[in-house]
Amino acid sequence: MNIGIVCYPTFGGSGVVATELAKELAHRNHNVHILSYDRPARLDTFQTNISYHEVNMNTYPLFEYPPYDLALANQMANLIEYEKIDVLHVHYAVPHATSAYLAKQILGEKAAHVPLITTLHGTDITIVGSDPSYKSVVDFSINQSDGVTAVSEFLREETYNRFDIRKKIEVIPNFIDLKRFKKSNKNHFKRAICPNGEKVVVHVSNFREVKRVPEVVNVFHRILENEIDAKLLLVGDGPDRQRAEKRCRELGICNHVRFLGKQDQVEEVLSIADLFLIPSGSETFGLAALEAMSCSVPVISSNIGGLPEVNVHGETGYLCDLDDTDCMANYAVDILQDRSLHEQMARNARRQAERFEMGKVVSIYEQYYETCKEELQKQMA
Repeated sequence: MNIGIVCYPTFGGSGVVATELAKELAHRNHNVHILSYDRPARLDTFQTNISYHEVNMNTYPLFEYPPYDLALANQMANLIEYEKIDVLHVHYAVPHATSAYLAKQILGEKAAHVPLITTLHGTDITIVGSDPSYKSVVDFSINQSDGVTAVSEFLREETYNRFDIRKKIEVIPNFIDLKRFKKSNKNHFKRAICPNGEKVVVHVSNFREVKRVPEVVNVFHRILENEIDAKLLLVGDGPDRQRAEKRCRELGICNHVRFLGKQDQVEEVLSIADLFLIPSGSETFGLAALEAMSCSVPVISSNIGGLPEVNVHGETGYLCDLDDTDCMANYAVDILQDRSLHEQMARNARRQAERFEMGKVVSIYEQYYETCKEELQKQMA
């Protein structure tokens, strides 16, 4: 198949999943065309069967902000017409689904056979899409899609609750590359950071307020108070970094905390981790937690959103109520002090990650593409 994939290029979950999906589809001999306003972060090497198309926007004095959605629709129309796209798969509802609908309308009969598939990832529904300024557009765009998927059961229910959706939403979860995300021998790295054999606690995010990075620091402080020698590695960057740094200074634990910034090879950091903390206020799936689990790292997370579908309480780690720092700290101490418990949870974490193995999930997407194509052909007959 010739498959068009539209995504944001950032380090966020939707861009990561879309790019990894494209790479695996290309590996299976599909021709994949990726559209975005910048090269996706995970599209870091040349790969046969993948073409990247940058959406260019010209600036005019008339526009305070260039209309990206219109430029994207124009590029989509060109792609469908000249690259003979069989399936157009957009990740994130706003504005990708809307632009895709417009592209199909521009082409009319030329694009009638091309199914539009929209994958919902989270904030496009829970935050952006719920803004009254966008709600009607999101309602319309999702309902005009030929296929709609969500990355978790939680997100599917949230979408039905927040919007007037008449389409059936299929749950196709995020996935993990088990070959890449696995525990590897990085003892030299660990010795450099933990010369005295300290435990390693890790958090990975985009440091937005909803990720609660200062709370990670608070939990880690409680771990130190329980006389556990440990280091905290914070991977990522974003608006809450300064608050987290300030909290480290207030607690006097800066010599135990390392801010590593954005890391392309996050699996190398996870390979030396003993525990992963994710106290997020909103997670529709929890891809960062899954990546940690795939590297055999127990996870302590909040119990919100889709996290309970990934992190199994008492098996792969623990779940706590939102903002319950005491709960997270107590469970962290239990895991870090009990070697037998840690080893069992590490094994369970890897086994749970295997349920989301990339090959299995990508095969589900392939079948879904075929189903949407067949249903669209029936409607046209």
